[in-house]
Amino acid sequence: MSIEHYENFPVASWLCPPHLRPAIAAIYHFARSADDLADEGDASTAQRQQDLQDYRADLAAMLDGRAGSGRWERTVFAGLARVMPQYRLPAPLLNDLISAFEQDLVKTSYADRPELMDYCSRSANPIGRLLLHLYGIADPLALQRSDAICSSLQLINFWQDFSRDGPRGRLYVPASDLRRHGLSGTDILACRDSSAARQLIAELCDWAEALMLQGAPLVHQIPGRAGWELRAVVQGGLRILAKIRAMHHASLLQRPALGPLDAPALAWACLRMGRSRTLNLAATAQTEREVRL
Repeated sequence: MSIEHYENFPVASWLCPPHLRPAIAAIYHFARSADDLADEGDASTAQRQQDLQDYRADLAAMLDGRAGSGRWERTVFAGLARVMPQYRLPAPLLNDLISAFEQDLVKTSYADRPELMDYCSRSANPIGRLLLHLYGIADPLALQRSDAICSSLQLINFWQDFSRDGPRGRLYVPASDLRRHGLSGTDILACRDSSAARQLIAELCDWAEALMLQGAPLVHQIPGRAGWELRAVVQGGLRILAKIRAMHHASLLQRPALGPLDAPALAWACLRMGRSRTLNLAATAQTEREVRL
């Protein structure tokens, strides 16, 4: 869920209950502002690190009821301060997001899938958990499914954004996967298309899809219109994977994206997410994952 700029984030849309929109907007602005500090503009790495430290300090001040620097008061912390006590949002999840952005400044490669998933657990999963918190949903299965959806969205964004991450020197394909396909990190950063690279991307897409299908039954646990919005988020991620497959996994050469012409297919896919069908797909994805492991 690249927060550039939360293409998959349900930003207080008309599907969200009106009373939750201020809280959703506050979470969004908190995450997006931190992401912008890590990614936007031409600041040095040292300056970005300092900015994120200052941002974390202002979060701590807000949580303690103290005055912060005032730098992000109007755009971020004033709104967040209003909703934090109202919904008892867990502060560790907000700090996890900052830690992921800080990591992006110093870490540019990952040894294996568990290491990448640890990153996703801080860069993506907190968003889903915060949103579930707004709905008062905290059972372990729902949290597990939310994590699967959010991690999948993050992975899908990686496999979609090779042409953007390469110039920034960021490599999210685990080294263990690269070795298995006889590739190097340099191949991916330089967006060198090859048969081996496409086979690798096909495997990575299968991984992301399996995660998404494991989490998909969560759409039936979210009440009202928000459950339909989550359907759109899930199907949007799956649609990107379908586009990568349609281009024969050549996403090193071309970035797939959703457009207005995708709307009818997405709407139909959302309508077809019946409870039994979604649960069957999730069970199949879980079985396939266990076989691979």
